[in-house]
Amino acid sequence: MLAAFDGYNEECKRIMTIIAARLQAVRDRIRAAALSAGRCPDDIGLLAVSKTFSPAAVAEAHAAGQCAFGENYLQEALGKMQALALMPGIATAKLGDVAVQRQEPSPQAGPLLLPLEWHDASGPQDAEKREGDMRPSVGVASPQAGPLLLPLEWHDASGQRQGEQEAGDMRHTAGVASPQAGPLLLPLEWHFIGPIQSNKTRQIAEHFSWVHGVDRIKIAERLSAARPAHKGPLQICLQVNVSGEQSKSGVQPEDVVRLAQAVSQLPLLRLRGLMAIPEPTDDSAVQRARFRVVRQLKEEITRHGIELDTLSMGMSDDLEAAIAEGATLVRVGRAIFGERSPARA
Repeated sequence: MLAAFDGYNEECKRIMTIIAARLQAVRDRIRAAALSAGRCPDDIGLLAVSKTFSPAAVAEAHAAGQCAFGENYLQEALGKMQALALMPGIATAKLGDVAVQRQEPSPQAGPLLLPLEWHDASGPQDAEKREGDMRPSVGVASPQAGPLLLPLEWHDASGQRQGEQEAGDMRHTAGVASPQAGPLLLPLEWHFIGPIQSNKTRQIAEHFSWVHGVDRIKIAERLSAARPAHKGPLQICLQVNVSGEQSKSGVQPEDVVRLAQAVSQLPLLRLRGLMAIPEPTDDSAVQRARFRVVRQLKEEITRHGIELDTLSMGMSDDLEAAIAEGATLVRVGRAIFGERSPARA
């Protein structure tokens, strides 16, 4: 039995190492692309697209310093959020938080990390566990449910437990109760990506901080009406169909200014920018031309008096072209987590 758990422990460590290495490789690509374009790497955020991947994979990326995650499938996302909320060392950003993680943390601060420590829900840790042992605790309800984990408590430097942070406050609590605990990770921030069905707007408005994919005023109005007032504005990116694909969602370029004007007037929404998923191509010139259209549309909207600060564009295969054309947020899944399993409903 212990041998099996030891094997599980080693496999978890191996996967964590792989995800951490892939994340660093993506960050290196972002930095190199930014410098090549004469831009500051700090101005480009990374959204890890975790759709179809397990809560454990998200936790592993989080342990490697990634805080912003994107999901396409609502029910899968809600289950993942629930599972992650039980994991020690992982907190969820208050809905309304707007700070997207940038790629270059302060060298003085170092990464904000907290080692994962596994507990069963009935009491203390198993006495026989060694430091750094990732084996699940005794008392698991079922193999499918996973270990029963105690949530993280936040403490100040004196060891006193902190109250909840105000909505929109992304600062980590100052200090930790024990020097051995290590520094704290920033909370998870959830982004919904892609087309939205009308019957999904309430749950999306309640559980996500950002939405990338609004292309109709009806959807924006429903998100606005469903957003709980105390959670602050929902951050919105309009999806633009820059490739003219009939099968792809997105507002047509000639209609985007009118949609931006309407969405910017809705309560409890904050229009942040534009999002695009161009038709895949290996031609870098074509990639850049399509991303350039998105940047020019953003500039046109700004000329109409609506300030935007986000261009959500660029993925695993074309992030360099997107950064060259002004992307401020790249959405990367496969290059971080590996190949995907079939999509979940």
